[in-house]
Amino acid sequence: MSGHGAPDQKPVDAGALTVAVVAASWHDEVMDGLVAGAERALAAYNITEPLVVRVPGAFELPVAAGVLAAKGYDAVVALGVVIRGGTPHFDYVCHAATDGLGRVALDHRMPIGFGLLTCDTDEQALDRAGLDGSSEDKGWEATAAAITTALTLREI
Repeated sequence: MSGHGAPDQKPVDAGALTVAVVAASWHDEVMDGLVAGAERALAAYNITEPLVVRVPGAFELPVAAGVLAAKGYDAVVALGVVIRGGTPHFDYVCHAATDGLGRVALDHRMPIGFGLLTCDTDEQALDRAGLDGSSEDKGWEATAAAITTALTLREI
């Protein structure tokens, strides 16, 4: 199970932070679950006015995250899903999105919550989307990681 060993982090009041969520639009059911998980985490951490924007797909996540980072948000959460097909497209998109999001984080010295699911099947994606019956909630996890890191960066 991919969630094995996850940290047991309890939400704290992070209401002073500004957080944006950028979410891809492919795979409606999975993305609706990821965004709902992010929104649940934002509420649990007392983030009352997050910005949520949508982009076409996972490939577009880094450029949108970069613009949001440049606008001064304390953290950005990137949510998307890429499901393996029969061509190398999966590898190209996954690498480009992952590398791009990492670059945004380092260039802007800010946390980017990594909620990009890279799955072999639709079933794997649904199981991680935080839906009823899912075993994991990656929207929540990515958001909690970004918020916790933003709080840590404020302390440094």
